[in-house]
Amino acid sequence: MKKGKIVLVGTGFVGMSMAYSMLNRGGISELILVDIDKDKTIGEEMDLSHGLPYAPQKMIIKSGGYEDCADAEVVVITAGIAQKPGQTRLELAEVNAKIMKQVTESIMQNGFKGVIIVASNPVDLMAYVVWKVSGLPKNKVIGSGTVLDTARLRYLMADYLKISSKNVHAYIMGEHGDSSFVPWDHAYVGCKKIKDIMKDNNHPMEDLKKIHEGVVNAAYEIIEKKKATYYGIGMALNRLVRAIIDDENSILTVSTYLENQYGQNDIYIGVPAIINRHGVREILELELNDYEQEKLNNSCKLIKENFINVSKNI
Repeated sequence: MKKGKIVLVGTGFVGMSMAYSMLNRGGISELILVDIDKDKTIGEEMDLSHGLPYAPQKMIIKSGGYEDCADAEVVVITAGIAQKPGQTRLELAEVNAKIMKQVTESIMQNGFKGVIIVASNPVDLMAYVVWKVSGLPKNKVIGSGTVLDTARLRYLMADYLKISSKNVHAYIMGEHGDSSFVPWDHAYVGCKKIKDIMKDNNHPMEDLKKIHEGVVNAAYEIIEKKKATYYGIGMALNRLVRAIIDDENSILTVSTYLENQYGQNDIYIGVPAIINRHGVREILELELNDYEQEKLNNSCKLIKENFINVSKNI
């Protein structure tokens, strides 16, 4: 396994936003671009490589194929179709499940032994499909989960409280979608609970609900204005990759396999977890109140209901 070698499967807006983020930040030794459209990968290789003289460090960027997965440390899957107007999430899931199966089989046929990150939507379902098809240990297949949702939450909270977003420690849990929730009792600014800060500054508690609604509606608003979202998730994927290759033991809200945590089993869903070079080292099981547990149960129910329809594709 080659240290810092990343294979990106899917060179659409999301994948290339991640790639551009990696080029600017550095820390990656090699980035291989894989896509069904070979000409596009060559063009992207050329375009990114022309920025290397101004990059913070040396980095190999090239168009490649699934054979490059053999010694890669991480494979990131962003391939798949985007949701079209009038298309249901279930219809999207059925199509993308077939794509995930084909992509995963191609990755594993080349002896891949690293960590797979799945960003294709609906991400919780697609991560489960990739895990099932790959045969890898559950800790080595990770969905991007609510990493982006959590970033949106921290940005909105920081803007509301006029504090650095780096000092906001709050998490979005559940489905990467409308049924997500915030465990507010575990949300802090620095070492002080957000609820206490709201009270001390006479901020209406109802504003917390509005902030979460802003997170849920963010993607819809961006898509309405510019047709797609990709910069935020590109940065989030770069952050997740770095946590793995640098063996950080960082806490991120990824979609990971639950095995009796939170009273749930045999499902991928977004929860806080410790991430290192092995993938998910440990799931952090927070103490949820009855309302939050009900929200998590509902998220799991929705995902499992959809999985029944896509399971025939794997």
